[in-house]
Formats: sequence, C-alpha cells, structure tokens
Amino acid sequence: MTEDDEDQSPPSDLRSQQPPPPCSPNKSRNCISSSSHDHVLENVLENVLQFLDSRCDRNAASLVCKLWWKVEALTRSEVFIGNCYALSPARLTQRFKRVRSLLLKGKPRFADFNLMPPDWGANFAPWVSTMAKAYPWLEKVDLKRMFVTDDDLALLAESFPGFKELILVCCEGFGTSGIAVVANKCRKLKVLDLIESEVTDDEVDWISCFPEDVTSLESLAFDCVEAPINFKALEGLVGRSPLLRKLRLNRFVSLEEVHRLLLGAPQLTSLGTGSFSHGDQSEQEPDYAAAFRACKSVVCLSGFRELMPEYLPAILPVCANLTSLNFSYANISPDMFKPIIHSCHKLQIFWALDSICDEGLQAVAATCKELRELRIFPFDPREDSEGPVSELGLQAISEGCRKLESVLYFCQRMTNAALIAMSHNCPELTVFRLCIMGRHRPDHVTGKAMDEGFGAIVKNCKKLTRLAVSGLLTDQAFRYMGEYGKLIRTLSVAFAGDSDMALRHVLEGCPRLQKLEIRDSPFGDVALRSGMHRYYNMRFVWMSACSLSMGCCKDVARAMPNLVVEVIGLDDDDENREYVETLYMYRSLDGPRKDAPQFVTIL
Repeated sequence: MTEDDEDQSPPSDLRSQQPPPPCSPNKSRNCISSSSHDHVLENVLENVLQFLDSRCDRNAASLVCKLWWKVEALTRSEVFIGNCYALSPARLTQRFKRVRSLLLKGKPRFADFNLMPPDWGANFAPWVSTMAKAYPWLEKVDLKRMFVTDDDLALLAESFPGFKELILVCCEGFGTSGIAVVANKCRKLKVLDLIESEVTDDEVDWISCFPEDVTSLESLAFDCVEAPINFKALEGLVGRSPLLRKLRLNRFVSLEEVHRLLLGAPQLTSLGTGSFSHGDQSEQEPDYAAAFRACKSVVCLSGFRELMPEYLPAILPVCANLTSLNFSYANISPDMFKPIIHSCHKLQIFWALDSICDEGLQAVAATCKELRELRIFPFDPREDSEGPVSELGLQAISEGCRKLESVLYFCQRMTNAALIAMSHNCPELTVFRLCIMGRHRPDHVTGKAMDEGFGAIVKNCKKLTRLAVSGLLTDQAFRYMGEYGKLIRTLSVAFAGDSDMALRHVLEGCPRLQKLEIRDSPFGDVALRSGMHRYYNMRFVWMSACSLSMGCCKDVARAMPNLVVEVIGLDDDDENREYVETLYMYRSLDGPRKDAPQFVTIL
C-alpha cells in the first residue's frame, strides 16, 4: 500500500547519454565559437541552471546543444533513475559529477504481487560502492524495490560523512543491524524512513544507536519493522529531536506509549500510531484525547494497527485539521468510522480498508469536499469473498468529492453507470485504478462488459496519466484507450481483452506510454510485434501468463539490440520451450546485466 509516485515521474535523468551536436551560429545566436566567450556563457548558464528544479526541464535543457549538455550535468545535484538496470553506476558518475541526492528504483511493480522470484536482482551493492568513490558529499538516497544488504548500509554510513536522508521503500535484504550502523555513524541524519520494507530482526537495539546529544532528526518511520523496540531509548530520542515532524511507529508501540511520546513532541505534524490498543503498563489509563489535543500541528495520521474500537474517539481533537488519514491497517466498521470522518472537513488524502462499507464512503462523500486521493483496500483479498464496497460507494464519492485526482478502488462488483458518473463528476482525475477482484466480472446490473465505463474514464478525464483496468473487458475498451488516452504513461491490465488487437490499439494510440504491465491476458506474438516502434521510448514492458512464443521474443531481441529482453522462469535445460511464462523488457544504455540468476534468460 505504498505511494506510487513513480507513475507521475518523468523519464530517467540519463535517458540521453550522448551530447547533442555543438551549437551552430545558424541555430543559436548565443553559441559563439570563441573559447573565452564559451567560458563566459558556461558561467552564466551554470548560474541560471542551478535554479532549475524540474527533472523534465533539466532533461530538455541538456538537449539544446553540447555546451548546455555539459553545464546541465555539472549543475545537477539530484538524479532519478527509474530502472537500476537501465544504465551502469559507472555511467552515472561519469556524466554527473556533483550529485548529492539519488532516487533509484529496482524491481517492477508486479513484484509486489509475488509475480517475480525473490532473488531476481536489483542489488544496491554496485551503486553504493561506485558512489562511495565518486560522491563523498552524497546526502540522500531514496530506494524503491531494491535489494539492500547490511554491508551496503555500513558502506553508505562510512563513506558519506554528511549523509542526511535514507528512504527505503519496499526494499529487502537488510536487518536491524544495518539500520543500527546508519543510526550510529550518520551523525547529521535528518530522515530515516523504512516504508513497507522487509527488515530482518537481528535482535539489535538500533534505536539506542542514535547520537546521545541533540539530533537533527526530522522524520523517523519504522512501522514495517516487525520487531520490538527499546521504548525508553525511543522516548529519549524523540525528546532530544526538537526538529522531529514525522514519526511512524510499529505495532510493538502501545497506545499508552504513544501517549507518552505525544506529550514530549507536540511539534509533530505526521504521526503513525503503531498499535492502537492498551499495553497494560499501568492500572489507570491516561487521557489519550488530551495528548492528541495537545498536538495541534498534526495533519497526517496513520497506523491504527491492532485497533481496539473503544479508543478510536481519542483522535477526535485532531480530526478538524487533518489533511491525510490512513486507516488501511484498521478493520473499522461504519458505525465506528462515521463519527470520526464527520469531523474531517479538510481531508485531502484518505486510505482505508473496505470494512467501512459503502455507508462509510457515503459519509466521506458528504464531508470531505477537498478530497484529492482515495484508496480503498480489501480486508479479505480472496476473489470469491463478499466485498462490502461496490458501485454505490464509488458513485457517492464521485458526486461528493468533485476535486478528486487519484483513485485506487478494490471491489467485487461494479457498474458502467458508476464509472460514467465518475468520469463526468471528477474530470481532474490523473490516476484511476479499479480492481474488480473476481476475474472477468461484467457490470453486475446489466451483465455487459465494462467497456463503456472505462471508455468514459479515458474520454472525459483528459488529464489521466495512469490507468489500471479489470473486470470483463473486450477489445472495444482498449480501442477507447488508444483513441482517447493520449496522456497515459502507465497502464496495468489483468484478465482482460479478446485478442491481439486490444494491445495493438494501446501501443499505436497512446504516444506517452512509459510503463505497460499485463498479466493473464490473451495477448500473443502479433500484439508484441505491434509495439516494436515504441519500446525504445518506454521504460519497461511486463507480460506474464499471456500467449507469447519464445521465437517471437527472440525476434524482438534481435531487432532491438538496445532493448534488454528477459524471459523469467525458465530452467537451465528448458530454453527451447515454446511459450514464455514471463517477459520483462526494458531499455538499457549499457546492455544486459551481469547478475542475472539462473531462472532468467536474457535473449
């Protein structure tokens, strides 16, 4: 349940490694051949470009001419790489000499659904070892779906004396001992965020490893760490961190302990409560509501693990100021939920389990007129479960929350009418992800395919950049996507389509498509070949359980030598099998990777 910010991100910063031609007098009056004038212009450009923050703008500036390409690289302090195998670490350090911040992504998103073997790759080791030599001044590392070891974290902590921010999202391979080294050696650390990562319990008291004097800590998130923590050390750390604004606790921190932390940190703006139940440390319960009332700055609230319903009203004092509320780990009934949400008039981001039912969503619609993002997750993710939310809740949201920009909605039943209503009521949508969990489910009222509903979304929501489709869909739905989805960058498809023509509509009609994720759909060789004119301009294509032949995949690999074509799931002696289980294709400036495991065949 992570923030999938990558869906709005521009292409990687190293998409074009070759400098453009030198400036010509015929093309630009500003490009003068004189070396002295070039030096003056270089200084001017450097002073101007250092104020350019947008990655898209910087990428565009680097393509103006060779001089701009050179100066832009010298002034770039932040680098984004959307696929760790799109280039080598050496290429990064050769081009960009002054990097202070790196955002690096590894496995594709379908790895979150156990569709990729755990030892596939995406190792951080070569990156940190290369940067340790090239960027001793590095301050920030933000990793997503990467394999990070304790040794990697130790090298990071030892190599960058001014290191300030470490963010690990959906990462694995490391434990509390690696985190302890970071806490101990990164004396200027401001941010340590562990988000939905798999952290091994090494029985190390990592909280006690932070400096004993006043810290620079601004954000500490460890709600994914499935291990008890030293609360006394945590309480002391919070007390000597006056700049701390975000604190997200794991389930081993009880509500009584949260109460004590709140009394010592009234400056918090974002709180993850950990366990929302009594810890039995004292006979007399504290006044939890008073502690929340004292935290007048809190605007983001999450956590609520192991929720005991009788304690939920304690958060009422902060509800009026909340802009973000996350109940995605709390099994809350509508009766428990409605008194809370009725006080949340400023809410812009809301995540919850479907246990709040359509009735709860109707309460959200009636109250949260500023809502921008909605995510509803299933409490019971089985395909044959009785889902408590439906088209009724979604339509209520579309009618009441007209400023909505992003939707993720898991349900068991839906109608075209509800999607059409949303397309008219919420034209500002940029992200729409609907997961009808039962396979090939039609409009449960009319029995028809969901083509018209999704067609209305792509036609009327003209800012749409990310779309995930499900339910019974024919090729007609994909024709609508190709005709109207001109801004779509990410498309996720599951159990949909009739024939190869469906995928052809998308590949030929969506000019900005960057990421294509497909599973369990009837797309074969003809569909794959129809996109060969596009693949060099896309970040990746993932197709699993489709109808692809090994011969076709080999043909694509031969025709596109700068495209890495990975076939996942083959045994060593099974390279000649006729059909491919999983295909993963991505562009790369440095060719196939060297760390592919045995179950990966690179064609």
